[in-house]
Amino acid sequence: MRDKSKEFILFACPDIGEGEIAEVVSTLRSGWITSGQRTKQFESDFRAFLGGDDLHCVAVNSATAGLHLSLEALGIGTGDEVIVPNYTFTATAEVIRYLGATPVLVDVDEHTFNIDPACVEMAITDRTRAIMPVHFAGLACDMTSLDVLAKRHGLDLVEDAAHALPTTWRGCTIGTLGSAACVFSFYANKTITTGEGGMLVTADPDLADRARSMRLHGINRDVFNRYQSESPDWYYEVIAPGFKYNMTDIAAALGLHQLRRLPEFHARREYLAQGYDERLADLPIRLPASAPPGDVQSRHLYPIRLLPEAGLDRDSFIEGMAARGIGCSVHFIPLHRHPYWQAYCGVSAMDFPVSEMLFQQEVSLPLHTAMSDEQLDRVVNAARELLEHTC
Repeated sequence: MRDKSKEFILFACPDIGEGEIAEVVSTLRSGWITSGQRTKQFESDFRAFLGGDDLHCVAVNSATAGLHLSLEALGIGTGDEVIVPNYTFTATAEVIRYLGATPVLVDVDEHTFNIDPACVEMAITDRTRAIMPVHFAGLACDMTSLDVLAKRHGLDLVEDAAHALPTTWRGCTIGTLGSAACVFSFYANKTITTGEGGMLVTADPDLADRARSMRLHGINRDVFNRYQSESPDWYYEVIAPGFKYNMTDIAAALGLHQLRRLPEFHARREYLAQGYDERLADLPIRLPASAPPGDVQSRHLYPIRLLPEAGLDRDSFIEGMAARGIGCSVHFIPLHRHPYWQAYCGVSAMDFPVSEMLFQQEVSLPLHTAMSDEQLDRVVNAARELLEHTC
């Protein structure tokens, strides 16, 4: 029998059950494995989960694709600016460059890691077309302040909600707040997974129609099932040079069952996060910010900050945890530290003091629904072993 006390604890691990496996097998045997009925059902189920009858859900092969399609549908192009947080993964900014537009990087709030509305306001120019907030680690941004700014200046809001299922802001689920578009990720480490995948959500039917066409080569009609139709169904027209961003039915088969398990998944993530909160509170670290009373955060990540009195730096802590059989990560290497963005945006650490400080201190502890209570104990004990001597 294996000694589980010595098994390496992965930072992230998908939680795939027999229902997902059976659905994928059924899909493989169905004779139709690309975008089809399961993809449509996943879109319908996702809309029902969000609870918005006026919403349109467009399934795509990644959140990056969804963000790109959203901006393209809004007409963002050369000469335009889109404001994004500097403390994010490169995908948030790179989709703006796909369209020839310019990402304008701004700093974030020290407490939440989310985009700072005051910094957003200072960055708005006559070329600004949109604001793209990122709900870091599944904690909602201050959407009220951002909405006020957007309306005052006539800007679109496009939410990068890659971390934010099932996050809420002031009682409303992210995706239902009235932004021009909101995009979720179903990457392998997200709160639900399709392996690779994403969902663009919008209340704008024209934006949804454009995204549906552009996700599959700019074709102007639903051609997903044209090869299985029992009547002639071969004709279509290309209205624009589109992309290849459609979700497959194999991926959607996973999503159908993962979405049904989301309440179970979220309860487990909340349990693990509360375990960390209670058992690490006396250490020389800053615990993650919590959602306001009455709201939900997805608990996609558990980002701690090592305070100066911790007595060891971030890299040493990660190495110490790895030596004890525990995988940790860093979220994120801010954009100002990457050669491309340094050169393109002409930025440095001095321009983003909060992002630079957070990067030097942040460590993401393992948090996923496949974690056992025993593994939670091991992570807590290892962290205490490394840090409590400084208390």
